[in-house]
Amino acid sequence: MCAEHVHSHGIPCGCCMSKAAFALNRRQFMTGVGAGLTVPALAASVLAQVRRPSDIPQFKPTPPKPLVIQPVLTVTLFQRREQTSWRSWGGFHTEEDIKQEQKRIAEELKKIQADSEFAVEVRPLVTLNDPNKATELAKGDHDVMLIYAANAWLNVLESLTNPDKWTMVFVRHKSGPVYLWYEIAHNRYLRKTVDQYGQPGVDHQDVVVDRLDELQWRFRALYGLKNTMGKRIVAVGGPSGWGTGGQKAPEITKNLWKMDLRTLEYKDLGEMIKKARANQTLVNYCNACAEQFLKRQGITLETQPVFVRNAFLLTEVFKDVMYQYQTDSITINHCMGTIMPISETTACLPLMLLNDEGYQAYCESDFVVIPSGILLHHISSKPVFLNDPTYPHDNMVTIAHCTGPSKMDGKNYEPVRILTHFESDYGAAPKVAMKKGQAMTVIDPDFDAKVWLGFEATVIDNPFLDICRCQSDIHIKGDCETLIAETRGFHWMASYGNYLRETGYALKKVGIAWNNLSKNV
Repeated sequence: MCAEHVHSHGIPCGCCMSKAAFALNRRQFMTGVGAGLTVPALAASVLAQVRRPSDIPQFKPTPPKPLVIQPVLTVTLFQRREQTSWRSWGGFHTEEDIKQEQKRIAEELKKIQADSEFAVEVRPLVTLNDPNKATELAKGDHDVMLIYAANAWLNVLESLTNPDKWTMVFVRHKSGPVYLWYEIAHNRYLRKTVDQYGQPGVDHQDVVVDRLDELQWRFRALYGLKNTMGKRIVAVGGPSGWGTGGQKAPEITKNLWKMDLRTLEYKDLGEMIKKARANQTLVNYCNACAEQFLKRQGITLETQPVFVRNAFLLTEVFKDVMYQYQTDSITINHCMGTIMPISETTACLPLMLLNDEGYQAYCESDFVVIPSGILLHHISSKPVFLNDPTYPHDNMVTIAHCTGPSKMDGKNYEPVRILTHFESDYGAAPKVAMKKGQAMTVIDPDFDAKVWLGFEATVIDNPFLDICRCQSDIHIKGDCETLIAETRGFHWMASYGNYLRETGYALKKVGIAWNNLSKNV
């Protein structure tokens, strides 16, 4: 977590501290060191703050990095020559035509920025018809080269295409003056006048005709991919992977996704929890937050209150872990047992709370599936649900885990029953009632990161079976038999909304094939 993650008083938490606490930084507050205040006075002011939810600023981790787009208009004006062909296709005949196109492009990109729920940074439009200038522009620090391929020739487009970056080509049919490359983008640029694709880093999915929405969903995919590649995540108890097939998952994650996997040993976590418990100010604060949480509309308590109080303390410890490692992402290995005697609760509720606040928090440290969660989180701009799938049948399947976000749409809380963790019948675990009728994206990553499977689903019901607490029956929008036959790996990832196109587009950029079972439904 960077400096931007904290408020001016240095404490990143869901319930802000009083002004009296501003002098404490995160480390001092967690250990109780260096405060010039008496504990009772500070605790009283904290309690006063948590009693007033309208005065509690929402903590937000550092925003993801924006997608940086470099637009370039490749255009030239042709001079008349008698008794010969002197111009190419395209509606650009005067300087005024070019000026109007520049204005049109600027307005369209401004609209995309305004309509996008993700951060987009658009560089000033460059207009050129010189391959040397194109080569220099391609070396810039942008993420996406967006080529408005009006009528400049092939060597200009090729010079703009840097295989180490992402390239998209936009051509016009009816949205403005017709472009030359509306005719020849496929046969000359992509295929080099033969049948095989020959332009490194670009294929047919990178060409868009007329439609701004087609640009936008591709930008969303690349934004998600940018913020997934190189992500740092701390694994309490170390990174792992489910089953025999998952043992290589941490190494694949490092190599393919370039992720920075950090380990916090349980003995070190134990020391952090001991220090937190010794800080009565922090304990009082967490108890007050727990009390406030249990008063929230839609929350039903069906376990011992002490487990909830301990869960809020553990949540603050996890935040401190992320602060130490300068990240907003955490995963808990051995969460089925090891953490319980140390924390005297379960990690289930803390993971829900963290995801609801905008962190990325996963159980089991299963790096077969965690990259899909990070990717889907950034594509959707919503929390995601790591789950155990069951056996698909009758075009439905149950997905379940003992933790899941309660703010699945990123804005509104779903009803939650706070129960024990099922297998241990201990601690505090949420049973989130996902919205019936809600469309969902479901991703099933394979062990080898070769072919991921995905489908659209609809929430049918939230049963109360003797399985992991957070459980939903979902309708499969696709062929159930194919899903059964093609399922790989184990854990699945899910989010509200349909982001199958974006997921497949992003995966192609890293060399993972995408089996979209809902594509033709």
